[in-house]
Amino acid sequence: MNHTAPIAEDLFGISWFDVNLANLFMVAVSSAIVFILSVIASRKLQMKPTGLQNFMEWIVEFVKGIISDTMDWKTGKVFLPLGLTLITYILVSNLLGVATVGVIGHDLWWKSPTADATLTLTLSGMVVLLTHFYGIKIRGMKHYLKGYVSPSPIMLPFKIIEEFTNTLTLGLRLFGNIYAGEVLLGLLVSLAIKGPPLGFIFAAVPMLAWQGFSLFIGGIQAFVFTMLTMVYLSHKVSSDH
Repeated sequence: MNHTAPIAEDLFGISWFDVNLANLFMVAVSSAIVFILSVIASRKLQMKPTGLQNFMEWIVEFVKGIISDTMDWKTGKVFLPLGLTLITYILVSNLLGVATVGVIGHDLWWKSPTADATLTLTLSGMVVLLTHFYGIKIRGMKHYLKGYVSPSPIMLPFKIIEEFTNTLTLGLRLFGNIYAGEVLLGLLVSLAIKGPPLGFIFAAVPMLAWQGFSLFIGGIQAFVFTMLTMVYLSHKVSSDH
C-alpha cells in the first residue's frame, strides 16, 4: 500500500523546515491516551485495587523491578517516573497502528508513531542526554568525566563512539520492529482488498495472527527500550562502572 506522508513544507519561511503532520498528530494522540488512562486509574484510589488501577499498579511494580535489577534502588528510585512514562508511552504508540490505519486521500495519518525513525531516534537521543545529565548531577563533573579515560586515556574515542552507537541502536531497534510489522500488515490488507475474490479469506487468518504477534512485539519493544534506558543510566550514575 503506497501512501504518502502529509508534509508541511517550508514552515515559518525556512526552506529546510519540513514537518510530518501525521507524526505530530499521532504523538499528540499517544500522549493524550497515556494521560487519560493515568488520570482515570488514579482518580479513585482504593486499598484493594481493581480494574485499571490494578493494571497501573502492576506496571509500577514492573518498572520498579527493572530499576532494581539494573542499579541500587536508593539511587534508581528517582528514575521511576521516567521509566513509567517511557514504557506506557511507547507501548501505546506501538499498538496504535496494529488494529487499523487511517488514510485521507493518499496521505497516511493514523499509524504507530514509533514506526517513524525520526520519533524513535529523538527518544533515544533524549535518553542518552538524560544519562549524561544525571551522571554529572549524581557523581559530579570531575568523577563523571574521569570515567571516559578509565582505565586508560586510550579508551576515550571508543567510549565516545559508544555513545553514538547506543543512540542509533536504541532508536533503530524500536523503529525497525514496529515499521516491519506495519509493512506486513499493509501487504496483507492489500491482498484482501485488491487481490482475487478469495484473497480476503486467505489474508484474514494470517492478518489476525500477525496482529496478535504485533501486540506481543509492541509490548516486548516497550520493555526493551525501558530496560536499556535504565541500564545506560546505571552505567552513568554508578561509580563501579
